[in-house]
Formats: sequence, structure tokens, C-alpha cells
Amino acid sequence: MPPEMPSETSGDDRLNLLDDLIKRALAAGADAADAVYVEGISVTLACRLGETEHLERSEGSDLGLRVFKGKRQAIVSSSDVSPGIFDELTARAVAMAGSVPEDPYCGIADAAQIMADTNVDLDTVDPVEQSADQLKAWSLEAEDAARAVKGVTNSEGAQASWSRSSVALMASNGFSGVRAGTRCGGSVSVLAGEGTGMERDYDYATAIYASDLPPAAELGRSAGDKTVARLNPRKVETTQVPVLFDPRVSGSMLGHLSGAINGSAIARGTSFLKDRMGEQIFPTSINIIDDPLRKRGLRSKAFDGEGLPTRERKIIENGVLQSWTMDLRSARQLGLESTGSAARGTSSPPGAGQTNFYMVAGEMMPAELMADIGTGLYVTEMIGHGGNPVTGDYSRGATGFWIENGEIAYSVSEITIAGNLNDMFANLSAANDLEFKRGTDAPTIRIEGMTVAGK
Repeated sequence: MPPEMPSETSGDDRLNLLDDLIKRALAAGADAADAVYVEGISVTLACRLGETEHLERSEGSDLGLRVFKGKRQAIVSSSDVSPGIFDELTARAVAMAGSVPEDPYCGIADAAQIMADTNVDLDTVDPVEQSADQLKAWSLEAEDAARAVKGVTNSEGAQASWSRSSVALMASNGFSGVRAGTRCGGSVSVLAGEGTGMERDYDYATAIYASDLPPAAELGRSAGDKTVARLNPRKVETTQVPVLFDPRVSGSMLGHLSGAINGSAIARGTSFLKDRMGEQIFPTSINIIDDPLRKRGLRSKAFDGEGLPTRERKIIENGVLQSWTMDLRSARQLGLESTGSAARGTSSPPGAGQTNFYMVAGEMMPAELMADIGTGLYVTEMIGHGGNPVTGDYSRGATGFWIENGEIAYSVSEITIAGNLNDMFANLSAANDLEFKRGTDAPTIRIEGMTVAGK
């Protein structure tokens, strides 16, 4: 029989607790307030060379209170969630709010903006907890399969984990809501070769439901094959060539886009896209979507961190930039409406962020995207961040494979790829191999004319 879910505070109890906290804050002199209660359980098990190396189970809860006095706000948080500390907590928060500078853009949502019915089923909770024995069996099977690949000589180990988290949010404007989610995942990393010729690679997977994970042996074989393929890397001369990004790294382009369209960056004028709303950023074949309502999505949520309803948004439609990503504060700065994109923790104010952010698959297979390349680079791993959010200048360390005559020829390492994100976005094409594996996802992509710096 599968184990029962661990006991945790009920949704009603969490909301009652937050209601009490907010009422005390208002009684202590706050003009408005909101509060968040976060509760989490996680189990992680790691194995190496067939033996368990690490087993950890953690449970915890955290409480955050934000209060407003006029246009001043303050935040306090506590891991002690007993009502006995609420008077002290609210008094401290109200006193802090009275002594900080004014922020003309802060404040909770108007009552007309909040989500009235938060009872939306996005199927984000697997009802079955994974036991330590199940996690161990998965890890051992994945590592055994990776080590069985010819050429693999050692292992850095395999790891499997399961977690459940819940968030309760309430505000003095009348909003209240609870959401929960589970995650199950695993990874395996192995080595191939000997001495100074050793190479390392890995594979991993994460899903809401354990049943949606790939078989452990399949993931292990993939990690082993990836590692062996990296043996005997060469260096290449500095040149300009088309660059393909494997799906494992192609989502990083969306990461740069996400930062560039963040409302706070736009309001500060610190984004290379600040003046390009409504313009052609990508080729007409490219569409990019943020979908918080995707069933079993890793970042799905019906309401945002300020109690506003979420919705699917077309960020890029036929290559044209359609929307910034805004919470209430950045929207007020820009004279616009929030996009329902606020995310928050217990100890800091909300900030805008993406949810299930992805590039729509193209029509060509990855092999077709590569077929006409005389010489080029296929990137499978990158090092560092390397994107300047103000200018769009881009430079990152990379490893992968050299392309010759439309096919993978040999492994390469110790190279740098460089360009400018404006040019890179404008010269990007997408393959048809999109998979939803990370929360920010893209298929194999090709970017023309990037500089590859080698020996």
C-alpha cells in the first residue's frame, strides 16, 4: 500500500490563522495588511556506487506579514507560527512601517482586482508520497543503468527527491486563497575516461506526479551516453558560425527575455528592450507564452502573490513583443495594469516573475535544423550568466559538439560564445522537440552568426 500523505495544517486553519494576524495588525495601527503562510515537507535520498550516501527529511513552516501605513510598508517574518507571538509581531511591523521612507507605488490590490473564487483545479498535487525506499530504488536503478554504459568509469551518484508545499495568502482587501503542489525528481551524474581525459555529464527529470517521470533506467542510460559522447574533446579556432542550443540549455534564452521584460527593469530603464513594446523582436515564426494555468505545470497557480487572478499570456506573438511582466508596484510605476505575475516569499515584498514560460515548438526536426550547416556548434552545457541586461551584450562559456556538413562531428570544450541578445533573438529559429521539463522550456534552437571563441 502506498504511504499516506503526511499530516499538515488544513487550509481553513491556515486562513483562520492569517485572518487573526491581519486583524491584530489593523488593530495595532496598520492601514492595510497582507500575510502569507508557507508550509513544506521534503525527502531527499542520494546514492553512489550502489550505496546510500544521504537521506534527509525536512518539514517546516514560515509566516510573513506585510503592513502599510499610508505609503509606507514593512515586512516581518517568523518560523514560529503560534498565535502567542502575533501581538509582538504586528507591533514590530507597524513600528517599522512608521519609520521607513514613503514608496508611492506600494500597496495591496483594490478589492475589485482580487480573485473572487480561487477554487481552480490545476492538478498540481500528487496524492501519493514517495517513500525513502521508493526513492532509493529509483536512484539505484538510474545509477546502475548509467554505469552499465560502455565507457563510463566512475559515478558521482544518483539522487531522488519528493516534496510537497502549500501557500496560504490573505489580505485586508478581502482576498484569501490556498494553493499546494508536489514535485518528484531524480538525477544521475557519471564520469567517463581516465586521468586528465575524464569527462562528466548528467541527466535529470522533474514532475508534479512521480508517475510522469521517465523510467529510472532510461534516465541513467541517457546520462551515461551523454558522458561518453564528451570524451576526447577538441578545441576550435575563433570563428563566426550558426549555433544550436540543446533543449537542456535553450531555455536560457527565455531567461534573458524574462529579465528584459520585467516591469521593474522597464520602470528603471535598465532593460535592452525598454523601448521595444509592439516591435518585431523575433522572426515571425516564434511565439513565446507564459501559462500559469497549465495542468500539472511545474509553476502553475490560479492566483498570484498579491491575490490577482492569473491568465495565459502571449509574450511574443509572431515575433512581436506583446507584454511586460508586472506586479502591482511595477504596473503602477508604468501607469499600466498588473499582469497577475506577482511572486512572493515571507520576508520580502512581491516581485514580478514568469510561471510556465515556454517557446512554442517549430516545424522542423532538430536534424533538419542542422542539415544545412557546413560548420557550426551544438551547445549542451554553459558556464556563467554572461548577459548584460542593459545593453544585451552576451558572452558565456560553453561545451558541446562541433557540426560539420550538417552532422555532429566531435566533442568540443573550453570555448566561449558571444553576441548581442537583440541580434540573437532576431536570428533565432526553433525545432519541434519541445518538452515541458523545467518550468522554463524551449525546443532545440538555432541562432545565426554567433562568435565562437576558441584557441
